[in-house]
Amino acid sequence: MKKGYDVATLGEILIDFTFAGKNADGKKLYEENPGGAPANCVSAVAKLGGRGAFIGMTGCDSFGDDVRCVLEEIGVDTSGMRRTSAQHTTLAFVSLDENGERTFSFCRNPGADTCLSKDDLDRKILEDCMILHVGSLSLTNEPSRTAELEAVSIVKKAGGFISYDPNYRAALWGGRPDAVEEMKSLMPLADLVKVSEEELSLLYGSGLSYAEGAAKIMAEGVSLVLVTLGAKGVYYAARSGGMNFSGQISVPAVKVVDTTGAGDSFTGGLLYRITRREQPFVFTQEEIERDISFANAVASLCVTRRGAIPALPSRAETEAFMTEHNM
Repeated sequence: MKKGYDVATLGEILIDFTFAGKNADGKKLYEENPGGAPANCVSAVAKLGGRGAFIGMTGCDSFGDDVRCVLEEIGVDTSGMRRTSAQHTTLAFVSLDENGERTFSFCRNPGADTCLSKDDLDRKILEDCMILHVGSLSLTNEPSRTAELEAVSIVKKAGGFISYDPNYRAALWGGRPDAVEEMKSLMPLADLVKVSEEELSLLYGSGLSYAEGAAKIMAEGVSLVLVTLGAKGVYYAARSGGMNFSGQISVPAVKVVDTTGAGDSFTGGLLYRITRREQPFVFTQEEIERDISFANAVASLCVTRRGAIPALPSRAETEAFMTEHNM
């Protein structure tokens, strides 16, 4: 498959204000870092050497200018980005506990990212990408919900593949009773689904095993399911060449500083690897396990640094890490 872009992503782009200690008066200090799951993901692809493009919307403000510049500096095509004066660039304040785990406070009511409409879509990018990666947070509001569904349709008609991360942020769904069904609505359109352990329980019930949950997702027609398990690694289930296989890939122990962007960096690392093939979803079990190990290494490096995009490693760093840890 010959396309101009390995991976395009669509959805939220924002500023993460990450806790960075206290000043002399004991007041909290926050560090400005560009973020947003789709933006993090395509940034990981670009930093590894892949061809990436981002489609999304910011406000007409300095924060929007900052995130665009960061993407451009690492080689992401931003020609699909749009600006609006109707809303400010979305902001998120990220607090970290002693283990680097996060809690979020969002300034999105709604934010500029939800203002992307189907008329704002760059069809050339969508028709020319091997994989489009999307998340579920664009489904929380209109017109971004319709824009995301239209983008998925354009890519599929052009012969591309869909990667989906049904990431959940309770504050952004506002307690809506249809949140789970909305998140599940994209499953039948996806070729790859990456879901966290907590989100798998939310979507399909806490009593299911990883294998049972993954089977429910694959029953929708998905070819590759990844369940990220934090320090326990990744469970995967796959279908390729008429064969079904599954397993769990461990991760090395590292000193965790900030888990922001961990799942996104994993997904970006995996998408980078599978787009090295002519057909991304034709692989053996050995090949996909090598790809997952590579993605685990990307995420492992990411969590040892603060922020999401600034923490993303290069391919050389990732390969050196894999050699050091015998991955």
